[in-house]
Amino acid sequence: MLSALHEVMEELTAADPSELGDADSMLALHRELARLEAVVTRAAAAFDASRDWELDGSRSASAWLATRCNLPRQTARRRVSLGRKLRHLPVCEAAWLEGDVTGSHVAAIAAVRRTDTEAALARDEKLLVDNARNLRFEGFVRTLAYWEQLADPDGSDEREAARTGRRDVYLTESFAGMWLGKMTLDPISGAIVGGELERREDALFEKDWAAARARLGREPTIADLDRTPGQRRADALVEMATRSASLPPTSKRPAPLFSVFVGYETLHGRICELARGTVLSPGALLPWLEEASIERAVFGLKGRVEVSATSRLFTGATRRALELRDRYCTDPSCDEPADRCQADHTVGYAEGGPTTQDNGGMLCGYHNRHKRPPPAGP
Repeated sequence: MLSALHEVMEELTAADPSELGDADSMLALHRELARLEAVVTRAAAAFDASRDWELDGSRSASAWLATRCNLPRQTARRRVSLGRKLRHLPVCEAAWLEGDVTGSHVAAIAAVRRTDTEAALARDEKLLVDNARNLRFEGFVRTLAYWEQLADPDGSDEREAARTGRRDVYLTESFAGMWLGKMTLDPISGAIVGGELERREDALFEKDWAAARARLGREPTIADLDRTPGQRRADALVEMATRSASLPPTSKRPAPLFSVFVGYETLHGRICELARGTVLSPGALLPWLEEASIERAVFGLKGRVEVSATSRLFTGATRRALELRDRYCTDPSCDEPADRCQADHTVGYAEGGPTTQDNGGMLCGYHNRHKRPPPAGP
C-alpha cells in the first residue's frame, strides 16, 4: 500500500503545479490531504499501542516521532493524543477518513470531550460532525462552543474564569534599551484593547496613505508607505498610552456596549458572543455590567432588526441594525467583522435604491470596491 502511495506521490510531485491550480483540483487535493492525515493519525495511535518505539529506547511514541520523523515535539504529542481520542469518536473518524472534515475539526471536537460531556458527545457526535461538514470553520467553532456550554452548563463559568485568569502582560527593557513584550488578554479585555488599537492603526494608515499620495503625486502602493504595519501598531499603542496619561483623573471612561438579541435565539439558536464572534459564558459579562451600556436588538421576520436607543450607537440606528444582522462582510468568501465594514446599498442610491435595511448590507472595503452584481430577478 505504501509503495502504491509513493508512486502516486511521485506522479503528483512531478506534475506541473499549473495543472493542479484550478478550483476543482484544490478541493480534491485538500480532501485527499485530510484523508491522508487521518490515516497517519490512526497509525500513530496504533504505533503507540504496539510499543515498537521502545526498541529504540525512546521514552514514548511521541518522542520517537519527534526524533525519527523530525517533527516538533508538540506536533508529535498532538498526533498521538488525537489518535488515542479517535477511539471514542467513531463518527469523527469515519468523516475524517472520507475527507469530509479536517484534523482541525476533529481536534476541536476531541477537545470538548471530558467526563462531564462524554455522554452528551456520544449522543450528539453526528450532529457536530454534520455542522463541521456544512459550516465554515469559524462558524463551526462557535457552534461547538455553544454546544459545550449546554452540555456542561455548570462548568462553563468556571472555564470562563480560568480563561480570564490566564491574562498576562510582559513588558521589559532589554539591555540595548529596546522594550520587549508579550500580551495575553481575555476575550472582553482583548476586544477592548484590540478594537482601539485597530482603530488608531487605521487612522495612522490613512495618514501614511495621504502623505505618500501627496509626495508621489499618484495613488501609492503599500510599499510606498513610510511605516510597516508593525510600526503603525507600535505607534498606535504609544498613542493610546499617551492619550491615557493626558486624561484628567475625573474624566469619564467610555462604557462597553453589549447587545441583547431578542428573538434571535428562536430564529438562529442560542447566542452569547462578542461582535467578532468570540463565544462567551453569560457569567463573563457580569463584571462589566455596572459600567456597560445595554442595547436591545429585536429580530423580526425576514431578519429585520429594530435597535433600541443607546448612548453608544454607531453612526445611525440603520447601520447598527445592519451590523447586528450581518455580523460579517456579506461576501461569501470574507469574514471581516461588520464593525470594520461599510454599509452598502444593494440597489445603488443613484439607481433609486432606498437607504433601508432591506436594501442594505455590510461589505468590507475590498468587496465594496469589487462588488459582485446582485442576483438576477425571476
